[in-house]
Amino acid sequence: MIEFVARMEMLFVSTSDAHGECDSSLRAGPPGFVVVLDEYTLAYPEYRGNGVHASLGNISENAHVGLLMVDFVDDLIGLHVNGRARIVADTDFRDLYAGIGVDHGRGRRAERWVVVDVEEAYIHCRKHIPRMEKVSQRREWGTDDPARKGGDYFRAKGTPESVPRVPHSVTAQVRARFPSTTHLTGGVARALRKH
Repeated sequence: MIEFVARMEMLFVSTSDAHGECDSSLRAGPPGFVVVLDEYTLAYPEYRGNGVHASLGNISENAHVGLLMVDFVDDLIGLHVNGRARIVADTDFRDLYAGIGVDHGRGRRAERWVVVDVEEAYIHCRKHIPRMEKVSQRREWGTDDPARKGGDYFRAKGTPESVPRVPHSVTAQVRARFPSTTHLTGGVARALRKH
């Protein structure tokens, strides 16, 4: 698993806020941008992005995170990592872990790091992972130009909310009936952690 993490160039990060409102986001970088600090701890950098800070905001309210790394090119396999995260400023991270946190020559430097204490790690079945081909592409890593970052690609800016939000008290009641589960052999499900 450590070797697998070291060669990943993409990381899907799932978080939720204190009320259970979920968010999933992509992080990417050169191989080694996700750093294994020890057998039970890993970290990934947070670079300047779109300014939404959904993942970081959620982590500040609810430390539970789910990470998914997938090899779409060679082995067609994935790795789930679940744990508790904390946000560490780049300077503090570099003081704690000397020599880790280089910018990989791309002119980017992390603003902060998310350090994850791993609670569980397990395989993601390869059955439905599509094979993809890696191609080189020039990236505008440091840009703040909205057009080059995607802008309003879906033309959704200013669109009124069409689905009213359910009050948090109702979603909490529904969530209590459906605990977190993981797929086990034979279609059996079990709770991942006690609430």
